[in-house]
Amino acid sequence: MGNILVICEHENNELKTSALSAITFAREAAGHHGGQVSLLLMGDGAQGASAHAAKFGNKVLVCEDAGLKNYLAETYAPVIANAAQAESATVVCSTATAIGKDVMPRVTALLDAGMASDIATCESKDTFKRAVSAGNAISTVQVTSPTICITIRQSNFAPAAESGSAGEVASMEAGQLNAMGAEFVKLESSKGGDRPDLNDADVVVSGGRGMGNGDNFAVLGKLADSLGAAMGASRAATDAGFVPADWQVGQTGKIVAPKLYFAVAISGAIQHLAGMKNSKTIVAINKDPDAPIFQVADYGLVAKWEDTVEELAGAIASAKA
Repeated sequence: MGNILVICEHENNELKTSALSAITFAREAAGHHGGQVSLLLMGDGAQGASAHAAKFGNKVLVCEDAGLKNYLAETYAPVIANAAQAESATVVCSTATAIGKDVMPRVTALLDAGMASDIATCESKDTFKRAVSAGNAISTVQVTSPTICITIRQSNFAPAAESGSAGEVASMEAGQLNAMGAEFVKLESSKGGDRPDLNDADVVVSGGRGMGNGDNFAVLGKLADSLGAAMGASRAATDAGFVPADWQVGQTGKIVAPKLYFAVAISGAIQHLAGMKNSKTIVAINKDPDAPIFQVADYGLVAKWEDTVEELAGAIASAKA
């Protein structure tokens, strides 16, 4: 019997939606391993998020230390490894966010464990499935080490519901932290205004190279704001410098599955589809009637974005008013 440890990202005294998806996986894994689900909160505001976290796990570990205020893989990984050992965890997991992808390989090395990344389903105690080749094939992965480290694809696991009873909350010491020469300098957020994070948003508005330039994304911003949506982009748009790189949705960017996804002036290359095709409802606006994006869209409009987006944003704003 083994426990499951979930590394949970948090913000504004609550768990992020990405963390809730990892908890869903953890509950499935706990069914195979026979143990309980423990949640690990680290960094600035960890204590504040513990009450919310207690609604989802059997146990919540809180590690709030001045040396962990800002994320660094070098300082976070040893704390995670120590927590895994203290909790007798046979599975350590996180969502495949930028932090999860960065820290989990280091945790794996510290625990001398095996790892499966970006998994889509939990088949058994040690067997998982993950998408490869931009989602065109499914690979089955078996990890035979005593401890298994996992990153999960958020779009394949629904956010966890509250467990119905509050879990135990306990504090843990960070111990001696060694950044090994790394230094946190500053955090620059390109999320913009009050828009939600791309990974947590229920609605995403994305633009492609067909937008022409970065200034034109301001029009998409009006649509996003009318819907309370996050902003995204294709790789072609980010590579062209139209918008920040962390807006990229796709195989080499962020994998999202919102309730509503707008693809504006995006042709629908397979790399982009791999990052958003699991969205519940997809709306495409493109002047090319043969664009591949229409093959996955639930609703498609063959038109120039210049003739439609601003009018649509205005109509939505008026309807909400």
